[in-house]
This record gives sequence, structure tokens and C-alpha cells, in this order.
Amino acid sequence: MNNVRRSAIVFSKVFAAVAAVAVSVAEEPAAPVEPLVATARRAGLRVLESERLVLATDRPPRKGDGVDQLPRIFDAAFATWCDHYGIPPQTLPTWRAFGCLVVDRERFRSAGLLPDEIPDFVNGFCDRNRFWMQDQSNPAYRRHLLLHEGVHAFTLTVRMLATPAWYNEGIAEYLATHRLTGAGDEVGFEATPMPARASDVEQLGRIEHLRKLRAAVRVSSLGDVLNAAAAGRHEIADYAANWAAVTLFARHPAYAAAFGELERGPLAPDFNDRLARMPGYAADRAGRDFDAFTDDIDYGYDFARSAIDWSAGRPIRGGERFEVAAARGWQNSGVSIAEGQSVGIEATGRCTLGAVGEMTIESEPDGISLDWYRGRPLGQLLVALWVDAPADGGRPRFMVVGEGRRSRIGAAGAGPVYFKVNEPPGDLGDNRGGYAVEFGP
Repeated sequence: MNNVRRSAIVFSKVFAAVAAVAVSVAEEPAAPVEPLVATARRAGLRVLESERLVLATDRPPRKGDGVDQLPRIFDAAFATWCDHYGIPPQTLPTWRAFGCLVVDRERFRSAGLLPDEIPDFVNGFCDRNRFWMQDQSNPAYRRHLLLHEGVHAFTLTVRMLATPAWYNEGIAEYLATHRLTGAGDEVGFEATPMPARASDVEQLGRIEHLRKLRAAVRVSSLGDVLNAAAAGRHEIADYAANWAAVTLFARHPAYAAAFGELERGPLAPDFNDRLARMPGYAADRAGRDFDAFTDDIDYGYDFARSAIDWSAGRPIRGGERFEVAAARGWQNSGVSIAEGQSVGIEATGRCTLGAVGEMTIESEPDGISLDWYRGRPLGQLLVALWVDAPADGGRPRFMVVGEGRRSRIGAAGAGPVYFKVNEPPGDLGDNRGGYAVEFGP
């Protein structure tokens, strides 16, 4: 997608002018759009226009392909981008992008609309407020690619983007993710940075790819993502990891407020340094939060309900009880197990896991066979320890060491004992009740 880092070249000239303000709307010089429109028309290209976008294409009109809707969707997304950075759209009255939706690259080259200095891109490329995108067979991915390059155009020219590679690409993925509402002439744009369901982001596959990488012991650490060089960061795994890092910081309750303030400051080469200085930020904790997120990731992931207490806890004493809430992810029991210690756990109670129609779904600690999630019955009580060095060599993760009404844990490691009710992390909001757990000898 975007390989351009022109703003890094001009950064030294503009940093002093923007460092003192919360949000800069001073623009890097943008290419004049009207001459490009005239060139496109002379070349016989199809030209689609809206307030914020001119899209030139050699793709023939096809009923139902959604191409005619792209400029209107772009305008709606532009408002979302402004809101993300706290910029009133009316302060950018003349901002406009020029995009090329390309079937035959030679036609654009011969028209003078694809300069020789533009690299041979695979899917898309952005230079200031101009971008090029290869036509896609899937309408949903075509829209996503358009908006991804649009975010680059916006951040490069409005925010003078010169940040490390992870944020450059991660924010473009984050702000481009969307679903359509309505149909026909009433179709609308809805931003979904953390998509609720796979059908909303057809063929995007970031969440599935991160889960495959986890299973294959190949997912990146947060440190790897933050410190990766721009070169070679254009594989699906890279885009997925960059999106995950931005999503973590933008939505996790421990980081969201401070990260929002960081984003409204200069998007400069020292972005990582200022990230590390955010109030309450600790690299070790953020790394654990990233590992926990990528290990448990699924559609609709609820950061507020899945935020983890990483405190060490006290030694287990027999007879202690803990209430496990069905509406939360992994929960720290407040007690820790020592290496080699063996502890019995017994659970009682009942919880509800939402409803199907008018029927409320209820579960006890052993779970129900109505549905399964990640190989275990829905509603089953899970007991886990956080393992920093799994035997398979993968990233740190929660290791399930017990399940159901009765279990015995030990010998798998040491540290705080965590519990949760087995259910997708995006479905926690309608759960009620939970289980009472008692630690025994």
C-alpha cells in the first residue's frame, strides 16, 4: 500500500512551527487537483467527483460494482478522520484528494497521470494528496484500499505525517476499516476500527491472520512492531500487526486517553519516544497487553471488559473464594500459585450468556453443549496462568490449566491464577452473573 515518506524529508522544516500546538492543520504542499482533472478528462478517463475526492478510472461502468459510490463514501470517511484528530472539517475548506483507480497502468502513464518516479506498487501508493490503487475484484476490499490510501493522503498533507512505520500503516488500516449501512442510493459509511463481524470486512482477514500467526508461533511482539523499519513492512502480517498496535493504544482503557493526546500532537519521527513517555505507560505492561490481545483476538473484541489486572497477588491460602464475572475476560483472582504447588478448585453458580430469540442461554461451570468456542463448551469456567516462555517457543500467553466445576492446578508454572467464562470476547456485554470459585487443598 503506501510506501511514501515524503513528510520525513520536510519534517525538519516544519516541526518548529507545529510543536507548540495540540493539533496542526497546516498542510504539506498538496498537488493542485483541477489540472489533474482536466488531464484525466482529455485522456477519456471516467471521472467521479465529490467534495473531498476526485477519482479517475479506466474501469468501465458496471451495474452494482459500487464504484460510483466511492467518492460519497470517501467524504463520509473524511469527517471521521477529522474527528479522530480533533480537527473541525470546516478548517480544511479546500482539501481534496486525487485518486486513480487503475486497470491498465500504461493508459495512466501515457496520459501523464502515473509519473515514472512512482514505484511499481502492488495494491496502492500515495504521494501527498495523490494516490493510485490497482482495481480489485472484491468491492469491499476496493473500498478499504481507497480509504487506506485516503488516510495516507490526509495524514501526509493535513498532519504532516512522519511517524515510524507501524503508525503510518496502522492508522491507515484503523481509520479505513468500515462497514456499509443501508442500500442503493441510501448506502452509508460506518467506521468500525474493531469490526464486529467478519462479513463487515470481507476479504480483509487481519483478525484471522493474527490468529493463524499465533497458532504458527510467528506473531510479532509489540517491541518488534514498534521498532520495525519501513522497508519490507508490506506483508499481510505486517499490516495486521500494525493495525493491532494502533487498535490496542486507541481503545484499551489504560492507553486510549493518553494516546489520543499523543496523536493530536506532532506526528513526528520521535513518536515512539513520546509514546514511551505517556502517563502511566510501561513497556512491559504494554507488551503483555499486546500479547494478551493478539492471543484472544476476535471480532468485536471488547477492550474495556477484557482489560487485565497484572498485579502479582498473594500466596494462596485454603478456603479462599473468588467471584468470576461472566461479563469480563481474564480476571486476576488476587492469589498466586508457587512453582510446583498443587491447588484444588471447585466452582458453583449459574450465569446467563445472552439469548437466542426469547430464550435466555444459561450455563453452569461445566459449560453447555449448545455451542463451543475455541474447542471448549460455551460457558465453561477456565482457569489459567500467564506463561512468559511457553514450551512451544511462542509469544507469552494465558495457559489453561483447569476447566469446569472441579479441577486441580499445579506444575504448569507460577504466578497469579486467572479465571474467565469461555465465550467470544465480543459477546461479553450481554452476560449476567458468574461463578463462585473456592480454592482448596
